[in-house]
Amino acid sequence: MLKRSLLAPVVAMAALVALGGCGGTAGNAPQPSQTAAAKDKKHQIESVKADCMKRKGFKYVAYVQPEQQDSEDDKARDLGGYQAMRKYREKYGFGVFAMHVYPKGMGNPAIKPDNPESNPNWKMQNALSKAQMTAYRKATDVCMIEAAKKVLGKTLKSMDDYYVQQNRASDQASARTIDSDPKLIELASAMAGCLKGKGYPIGKATPTAMSRQGREVFLAQEDKLGRQQNDDVPDVAPPVKDGEIRMTYQPTLTPEEARPYLNKEIKAALDDLECGKDFYPAYMPKSEAVHQQINEEFGM
Repeated sequence: MLKRSLLAPVVAMAALVALGGCGGTAGNAPQPSQTAAAKDKKHQIESVKADCMKRKGFKYVAYVQPEQQDSEDDKARDLGGYQAMRKYREKYGFGVFAMHVYPKGMGNPAIKPDNPESNPNWKMQNALSKAQMTAYRKATDVCMIEAAKKVLGKTLKSMDDYYVQQNRASDQASARTIDSDPKLIELASAMAGCLKGKGYPIGKATPTAMSRQGREVFLAQEDKLGRQQNDDVPDVAPPVKDGEIRMTYQPTLTPEEARPYLNKEIKAALDDLECGKDFYPAYMPKSEAVHQQINEEFGM
């Protein structure tokens, strides 16, 4: 059973990969391009971690995953382009159950990819015993704390705290620059009214909430299925306390089992797009700017 954390809006959904020191996105959702400043900080963080791990007696290679080049469709979706967004949603919906219908194409972490991750640290970690791995995890945590202090000037409690602080900073930046924008508030309200008219329940109607609401419905449904398959966790997700990371559980589904869920998701995603055709072109560039800001601040 794959356990993962929901890290919106910086990362729509990310697995906490503490050993590798990076977050991986699901759903093949388009991610903001890395700025030079963010890339530089990322390399600095890895360099400090490598030196720290060496002092603690562990092998660790300073590794930064090569940036994938966005396609023209990716770039258009980043800007809220209607045709590009529709093309994506007609096949993948919000990118939730598509992970099971198209596991390789969507980068489902439960499936071995055609082009496996080239991070050399994974191979070294797989060779460790259980006791060695426990010690390695502790050392990685300590070294990430050291790297964040030296490179970012941030005080962390743990690796998880890195993502908690990142989320909090993103929420605060979004509240300042997006959810307080009068034009976006007006467009988000119109989108909410349109979706209510189509029978969709709407909670908050802030711009940020409206950008997430459709996807979160299906993430919650997927999490429910995952919890039902796992006897070691409660069937209902507990409330998330301030400062905690919300964990979700990905079920094991065949493409055939997941298809009915994806079909429903595609319909909802297309309705969401139709109601938000004026909202997304105004929202997405501002959201992209917030992502870039947080990426630079945290060396993502």
